[in-house]
Amino acid sequence: MSGLTHFDAKGDAHMVDVSDKATTARVAVAEGHISMARETYDIITEGRAKKGDVIGIARIAGIMGAKKTPDLIPLCHPLPVTKVAVELTPDPDLPGLRIEATVKTTGQTGVEMEALTAVSTAALTVYDMAKAVDKAMQIGGIRVILKDGGKSGRYEAS
Repeated sequence: MSGLTHFDAKGDAHMVDVSDKATTARVAVAEGHISMARETYDIITEGRAKKGDVIGIARIAGIMGAKKTPDLIPLCHPLPVTKVAVELTPDPDLPGLRIEATVKTTGQTGVEMEALTAVSTAALTVYDMAKAVDKAMQIGGIRVILKDGGKSGRYEAS
């Protein structure tokens, strides 16, 4: 299990001990997208969805998802999240929405999982709000594009 920090020497899953790590400013940015039929895209971007403001509600859901990450991912540490920003940008070329989440904290471990959860939750909310007109929507491309802070330093996706 070399290199996998969530397993002990016996191979059993455990929560990583971060008590000896320095408290530093940390940030993570994740991205993803949800693609859909042109008609669905038009309904969402023109504000005609029967359930309401799809983009606004998905933004709030993404923020809430980031804050609930340790409740969803078994070995994540509960962190004092100091910022969550979720942006959903219409992209007519998909057609669909591009989603980006930025999460910040000052702590002993990073917020990559919170950023990924924010993007995932926002995308799932879009699906939930528009599934009545488009069950074939696809969620994809979810990944960390920036991580900074802590011992491992800065990571930027190429």
